[in-house]
Amino acid sequence: MSAPDFRHDRVGTPAAAWDATVAALPVLELLTSRSRLVVAGAHPDDETLGAGGLIRRVGLGGGRIQVVTATAGEGSHPSSPTHPRDVLADVRRAELRAAIGELAPDADVRCLDVPDGDVAAHVDKVVAALVETIGTDGDDVVLCAPWRGDGHPDHDAVGRAAAVAAARTDAVLWEYPVWWWHWGSPGALPVPASRLPLEAADRAAKQAAVAAHASQVGALSEAPGDEVMLGPDLLAHFERADEVFLSDATPPEDDALDRVHRDEPDPWRVDSAYERRKRALTLASLPREHYGDALEVGCSIGALAVDLSARCDRLLAIDASAAAVELAQRRTSGIADLAVSLARVPWQWPSGSRDLVCISEIGYFLSPHELDEVVALALGSLTDDGHLLLCHWRHQPVGWPLAGPAVHDAFLTTGAPVLVEHHEPDFLLHVLGRPA
Repeated sequence: MSAPDFRHDRVGTPAAAWDATVAALPVLELLTSRSRLVVAGAHPDDETLGAGGLIRRVGLGGGRIQVVTATAGEGSHPSSPTHPRDVLADVRRAELRAAIGELAPDADVRCLDVPDGDVAAHVDKVVAALVETIGTDGDDVVLCAPWRGDGHPDHDAVGRAAAVAAARTDAVLWEYPVWWWHWGSPGALPVPASRLPLEAADRAAKQAAVAAHASQVGALSEAPGDEVMLGPDLLAHFERADEVFLSDATPPEDDALDRVHRDEPDPWRVDSAYERRKRALTLASLPREHYGDALEVGCSIGALAVDLSARCDRLLAIDASAAAVELAQRRTSGIADLAVSLARVPWQWPSGSRDLVCISEIGYFLSPHELDEVVALALGSLTDDGHLLLCHWRHQPVGWPLAGPAVHDAFLTTGAPVLVEHHEPDFLLHVLGRPA
């Protein structure tokens, strides 16, 4: 769905026109099993308009609240004669802190200072910041962000970033409309939605928070270019007795690893001294000289697959990146009994039993839940005397919640026998047997 051209200073859909649509929505059930709320916005005031009542309600319930805004909103008055962009940025950051203080005084507030109006070019930075904020306990987090179809390019970009971050961390994602109310047509919302009824005290606190964004709800000065951004007609949408949150089940387009392989034919420098030595240690760690059926999960451009193929009768190498698979197929062409296929684990785990399963430099590109499933699938697919080879970088990949040690711990805690263990400052390696 694409939004029509719209402006904040032109008449849009009246707030009252939405009353029947909102009243018909089911009531949102707060997730008591999740004690953290992370609220993302594109600009200061998004979080207040879309989720101010939710922020207050979670704060009163003792939940931890973290607010992340992508931009400082310095582009709201591009022609202001009184407030240059840097000055307006300072003003709006201060307004954000004041507004959140009205809703949840103990909340953490963070501004990423992405350029206002250009969030789409910095989605990876927003994803990384949200993943870092959520961390490895996404099971405890509700992530709330602008709806991906809101119609403002910055809002849509933050919404896409939040959807990716939620998928990588296992957080629950709730999306809030802002501009949709202004340009959309009343009637059934395009994705499942729920309403959060606000009590009188919630609404009063929210209105105080809205007023704290003084640069937006009032004029900066009487000079042309300093006009009001959020007028009464627009604000009326956020004075209603309910907040609305969408549960958009559309899978996010997370093509980060595919882009890495499209942009660089050898993104991991597989022929460097470091990578060549690591592969030699990996092969030397295998307890047996030869294996029958083997599976490599996350083959990238196929450098390890070439080496492993000499130790196996049959090797299937898989990767979730189409660009990586294409590069790996070129590298391995002509090698008998070595197949390279596109597959995303855990959903497309290959059937059959394996004498050797290799999971190298891929585990931290999974969410914690996905990793748990891969652990079970990998160990469960081993033959009785099969081996599982693990090798991962020890450091924290930017934009994903897990690092190599956590990946290996997920396998080690299963009680699988440790046959080989090797630690270095930059990577760690294990060979495990099938659990009894």
